[in-house]
Amino acid sequence: MELFHYHHWTNHLEEIEKFYVENGFQVAGRFAKVKDGIKTYHPPLEWDDFREENPTFRIIEVRKGKVNVSFGAGKKTMFDHIGFLVTEEEHDDVCMLAKQLGFNVNEGDRRTFIGTPSRLRIELQQREDVVEEGNDYITSMEIMVKDSNHIQDFSRLLGEYVSNIQFTVGDNLLLKKVVIEGRDSNKSTDPNGVAVELVADT
Repeated sequence: MELFHYHHWTNHLEEIEKFYVENGFQVAGRFAKVKDGIKTYHPPLEWDDFREENPTFRIIEVRKGKVNVSFGAGKKTMFDHIGFLVTEEEHDDVCMLAKQLGFNVNEGDRRTFIGTPSRLRIELQQREDVVEEGNDYITSMEIMVKDSNHIQDFSRLLGEYVSNIQFTVGDNLLLKKVVIEGRDSNKSTDPNGVAVELVADT
């Protein structure tokens, strides 16, 4: 299992996309909700090309090596889920354990989501095409949860794979910090309030 992904709902879509692009990410896709389904606004389109349409984006996805970040339109910032790249065996083992723990397991054709008592969902992804070539990868995360029991829930579900996630207890569910190792070095905070630390691989 490899930690590769995080997702927010937010009302700062353009600002967040700009932040990640300025930090070396590439826009992989923009998907907006319309009456008949989904309309895409993928690059090479820029925001000035569709701003007057005021699309409601279900997902904007940016990538940097083995890191995949997505965000969608929301009335306020809300941390929704993290994702792991998994083998078929890892997927089945985690799903079985989640069901034993009484967690909700929603298996789809493209990915599986596990609901946890903390409200933070876990995505299990078996498709390698959700990331790009490159050496950038997530080395650690800091996540705030509202109850210390939720930390135990994640430990039971993910076992050794939770070792690169530091949990703290606070008033809200928040992604506090992400450390990404790769070719760049920088420390900044994205418009969702996530401290993003890029560490050059020496």
